[in-house]
Amino acid sequence: MNDPIQSDALELRHKLPSGLIHDLRSPLNQIIGYSEMLMEQAQESGNVGQTPDLEKVRAAGHRLLTLIETNLVATEGVSGAPQALLIAPPDSPTAPDLQLLSSGVSQGLILVVDDDLSNLDMLSRRLEFQGHEVARARSGQEALDMMHARVFDLVLLDIMMPDMDGYEVLAKLKADELLQHVPVIVISALNELNAVVRCIEMGAADHLSKPIDSTRLKARISACLDKKRGHDREALLFDQLRQSHERLQALERQREDLTRMVVHDLRTPLTSVIAAMQTMEMVGDLNPLQKEVVDIAISGSGALLSMINDLLDFEKMESSDMKLDYSALSVADLIASAVAQVAPLAEQKQLKLLQKIAADLPPFEGDEDKLRRTLVNLLGNAIKFTPPGGHVTVEAYRSQEGNSVEFSVQDNGEGIPEEAFGRIFEKFGQVESRQGGRTMSTGLGLTFCKLAIESHGGHIRVESEPGQGSTFSFTVPLPLMDKA
Repeated sequence: MNDPIQSDALELRHKLPSGLIHDLRSPLNQIIGYSEMLMEQAQESGNVGQTPDLEKVRAAGHRLLTLIETNLVATEGVSGAPQALLIAPPDSPTAPDLQLLSSGVSQGLILVVDDDLSNLDMLSRRLEFQGHEVARARSGQEALDMMHARVFDLVLLDIMMPDMDGYEVLAKLKADELLQHVPVIVISALNELNAVVRCIEMGAADHLSKPIDSTRLKARISACLDKKRGHDREALLFDQLRQSHERLQALERQREDLTRMVVHDLRTPLTSVIAAMQTMEMVGDLNPLQKEVVDIAISGSGALLSMINDLLDFEKMESSDMKLDYSALSVADLIASAVAQVAPLAEQKQLKLLQKIAADLPPFEGDEDKLRRTLVNLLGNAIKFTPPGGHVTVEAYRSQEGNSVEFSVQDNGEGIPEEAFGRIFEKFGQVESRQGGRTMSTGLGLTFCKLAIESHGGHIRVESEPGQGSTFSFTVPLPLMDKA
């Protein structure tokens, strides 16, 4: 509810255009500003005898400004009726300003933008007296050009300027990706609340009214410079992290290229070694010890060749260079071929290999070699981590949705902690187990399984609890005609 006394007082005020009020205030702002600057310099240099006279000049200027504020009201506003702002006395800054001042004023490179040469000179000299480096611009376009040529820490921007006013300059700054992080303090001789709100909504860091109080100016500048330097530190750290990431990526590519080259070169001589060992068995009769040694050498070489092939295939799948060789497959035949490969390992540990295959499974399409190697990897891991006398079960059945075949390999071994579920599918995820005394592997077995299944359009998962065994499951989509 409006106060009738206040409404009557407003009616008695003379209505003048906001531009005229601005012109009336500007010379008084300069008188007050220069007198305050001279007072600061006098106190700094020890000429305190000049201070009383300068204080009288400043006080007279403030009395004139008070008369303007009391007797004149602007007829033009930004939106709605103009509202007067309270101006704190120059010697009584607000509590937040005092708190900011207590941390000291940091120096910076400041751009002052004002079309009035006297205002520009006064504010620039005041900032230079505070220890800042100052650049001056007399128009909005000049300010924009200077900011594109040089990096500034802060902009003090006058609102009332011809051709391009402060609002337009502020809008262009905040729309520019390179300049939008530079803080802007807008300065105006008009004490209209709507104008202040508009500037803040457009992205201005703060607002100061003329005449500019020295204490408040220091506090606002200090706060803005601290914020700008914080942003600059963040940007610098981000850039350093980006460069470090790029260097690591380059090193990773070099490492992978070297690994691929070395592994590829190893395969040829190793194949020759295996062929030579197999030829020895056909050359003549070997005594039992010789045959045992040759068999060990062939078996070890075969395992090593398998690791090399895993590495090469993994690199191809990871870079999407591997092409799948699709063919019609039987679930039962695929499982039987995988079980046959791991059967000797199960016999050595006296493990039972169980098969459970649903009767209603149709043929499906897939890369036989990749899927068999996936099953062999999962069965081999299950055998490795199952104690002697245990059992390993491989199952196959149609998924609940009916659109895929689901395979699972279950053991009653030591199990896997839940926090390791994601890590075991990562590249070289078995290194930690190897350090714990496990059988040596490339650490790519489960990663190969994951990439092979995902390249078929399926997914792989694990369910396990320590001491309760583990179940690894994966799906392979069925052809469209068999999904119904």
